[in-house]
Amino acid sequence: MGKPRSPNGRARTVHERLKCEYEAICELDHGSPFELLVATILSAQCTDVRVNKTTPALFSRYPGPFELASADQQDLEQLVHPTGFYKSKAKNLLKMANQLLDDHGGEVPKELGELVKLGGVGRKTANVIRSVAFGLPGLPVDTHVGRLARRLGLTEEEDPVKVEMALNPMVPQYERGDFSLRVILHGRQICFARNPQCENCVLNDFCPAAFDF
Repeated sequence: MGKPRSPNGRARTVHERLKCEYEAICELDHGSPFELLVATILSAQCTDVRVNKTTPALFSRYPGPFELASADQQDLEQLVHPTGFYKSKAKNLLKMANQLLDDHGGEVPKELGELVKLGGVGRKTANVIRSVAFGLPGLPVDTHVGRLARRLGLTEEEDPVKVEMALNPMVPQYERGDFSLRVILHGRQICFARNPQCENCVLNDFCPAAFDF
């Protein structure tokens, strides 16, 4: 079988091969769309491992938007302190919870346009919620997805939104979330920012950047 030569062809091959390598799992522990929303907000500039160590106490004290909306900000700051940027994250969580109560009846909205209005929620977080919590189309672009998309010659864009717009037509609509999750796992386990393990990569036969490090 010949090597895929176009970005579309490479994206299809990446999608199919990574399906065989990784189960599409979100590594943020959660039991509801609300918990995923909180965890994803906390994951900004923080590892999933650290977030997962932080959220059990947080969810025990504030299990839903009603409880979180009435939280004491200093108490919230102390609980989320390990995730970094704790003051802004606590402020965003309070804002988000109050918005859920005021505008959405305490439920996490499904529409992208409504999600990005919530405190602490950008397009990446909104796409995580849509794809993971609700099974809707959404392709979150984090640093891993952006890095691998450029290395694999799928796009030259640097801006995450432009990367998402470039990738969306290349991936079946309802598989975009799984594609993103698998690319993230590949970036975490094989295609590191520094010293990627090209010799162990299932994409090394057509990746334009393979063995160039």
